Amino acid sequence: MNKSICVVGAGYWGKNHIKTLSQLNVLRGIVEQDKATLEILLNKYPGVCGHSSIEDALLKNYDGYTIATPAKTHFEIAKAIMNARKNLLIEKPMTLSIEEAEQLVLLSEKNNINAMVGHVLLFHPAVKKIKELLKRGDIGDLQYLYSNRLNLGKVRTEENVFWSLAPHDIAIFQYLTDSTPKKINATGSTFLQQGIPDSTLTQLEYENGVKGHIFVSWLHPFKEHRLVVIGSEAMISFEDSLEDKPLKLHSKKIDLKSGIPEKIDGPVELIPFGNRMPLDLEMEYFINHLEDKKPKISNIKHGYEVVKTLVDASQQILS
Repeated sequence: MNKSICVVGAGYWGKNHIKTLSQLNVLRGIVEQDKATLEILLNKYPGVCGHSSIEDALLKNYDGYTIATPAKTHFEIAKAIMNARKNLLIEKPMTLSIEEAEQLVLLSEKNNINAMVGHVLLFHPAVKKIKELLKRGDIGDLQYLYSNRLNLGKVRTEENVFWSLAPHDIAIFQYLTDSTPKKINATGSTFLQQGIPDSTLTQLEYENGVKGHIFVSWLHPFKEHRLVVIGSEAMISFEDSLEDKPLKLHSKKIDLKSGIPEKIDGPVELIPFGNRMPLDLEMEYFINHLEDKKPKISNIKHGYEVVKTLVDASQQILS
């Protein structure tokens, strides 16, 4: 891949960007304000240019930029990159307000920018397989879906559990339903830090009657990442927190043809899916959409809709 990418931010997730892009042989620049961190990375990745600011990095004219800084800094950094007419990927959430997200969408359109948001689980092979099963009609009509994203920690002080964990699931629901919620009902509970909910439950209603709920908590005795999709003819489950990460197609339903609810309990099929890392696939997709081809998956409009759902639900959670 004969492209040059610069990573902005070398914190925990930024280092994953750096590692992945280096393996893809496109890492050419790193922006990091901490001099010691930057020096370590430049020694680890020889030939890569180091920058202390986005303004300095923009002078190098890289083909694309990825932003992996704290969410509160995303807007200003993304705006600077877009004003330089460069393509970019912004980590989730793209911004912390609807107004800032909308401004970035408009700026990307004005300057003809290919912009993505880092909803990495949309590139998970299991999620892509679920999308394939839905398109093929394997479970009939989509009726309901839910996600549990639970663990003990990592508790944050700068954001609540909903903003920390739920963007993944909001993005997945949006991807699987090809829709945005028309109705939201969200509640939360606070135990550890005043004004920062530790557990939230969000109910969503989409077009054509599809419903879903998202349960997230960082105050839970064990890790559980579970996605369940219910159709009129069958059901799907994905257990991402289990070691073997099983994706299953359940030939189960409730039949009402006779007027009396009848349980149809058919076989359970283990569905194979690819084992490539979602971040690798996401970065490849970003690189392949650096020129004229506009990204369809996790593009900036998708990111805007996720922020809108986050803000709308948060207003209820914090009220």
